[in-house]
Amino acid sequence: MLFLNDFAIFVFIFLAMAIILVFLGVKSVSQGEQWTVERFGKYTKTLDPGLHLIVPAVDVISTKLNMMETIIDIPAQNVITQDNAMVHVDGVVFYQIVNAAQAAYQIRNLETGIENLAITNIRNVIGSMVLDEVLSKRDEINAELLQVIDDASHPWGVKVLRVEIKDIAPPQDLVDAMARQMKAERDKRATILEAQAYRQAEILQAEGEKQAVILEAEARKIAAYRDAEARERFAEAEAKATDVISDAIESGEIQAVNYLIAIKYMGAVNNLATSENTNLLLMPLETSGIIGAVASLKDIIKGNK
Repeated sequence: MLFLNDFAIFVFIFLAMAIILVFLGVKSVSQGEQWTVERFGKYTKTLDPGLHLIVPAVDVISTKLNMMETIIDIPAQNVITQDNAMVHVDGVVFYQIVNAAQAAYQIRNLETGIENLAITNIRNVIGSMVLDEVLSKRDEINAELLQVIDDASHPWGVKVLRVEIKDIAPPQDLVDAMARQMKAERDKRATILEAQAYRQAEILQAEGEKQAVILEAEARKIAAYRDAEARERFAEAEAKATDVISDAIESGEIQAVNYLIAIKYMGAVNNLATSENTNLLLMPLETSGIIGAVASLKDIIKGNK
């Protein structure tokens, strides 16, 4: 009976130790992490996300690494450019661990190493450029920093994804000088544009006047042509009337003679009426008879048709 009790105690202790060992040997790695395992102080393997079994008391978890993308702020620093201008620069680095073993054993403090790499290379890159290039070529600075830092951190099992310069601040006196320069440039462009606009307006005005003169000349030409045409037709009408009157006189019609006298009379009266010194015009009683003689020409012309 005593033997059975001792055996039961032994089994109970054995089962308890087995459970404890199994519990200690089962490891669950979260998504986005990797754990490095050492056996007797030497790296043996890396545990990926999921459930794993290790040998308790023999294998130990040495480092738990975050494999997700990580951000490091680069502290602000004063950097001297190639043309001896001092600027205040800060930035940010985005990186990701791609090899857990290298990140755990190739460098003691990964983030400090990346931060110092970024600080040193920011000084090197910006120090090799003049101020105007530093202010206008930020994308080129970011690309060069990314290439240099990624190459330097590659042995650490790290992939540098992006390097961004957040702020580049020149001294205040330099900012004021650039503002004055910008204002002068804008004033210069405004003056040039105003002069060009005035010149264009003068050209357009001259073109308009030229076109007006041309149109006026063409109008006078057309008017002269119409006037000549009218005089020609009037002369033709006069010639025709003269022929008709001549024929009537030859045929012995007294009305034709009266018509000629009436025409001369009406011309004299018209000259008197349009004279500048004429204030009063007296018409003789025989005027109505003369007008009747003019009207009789209609009958003469009809008779000759």
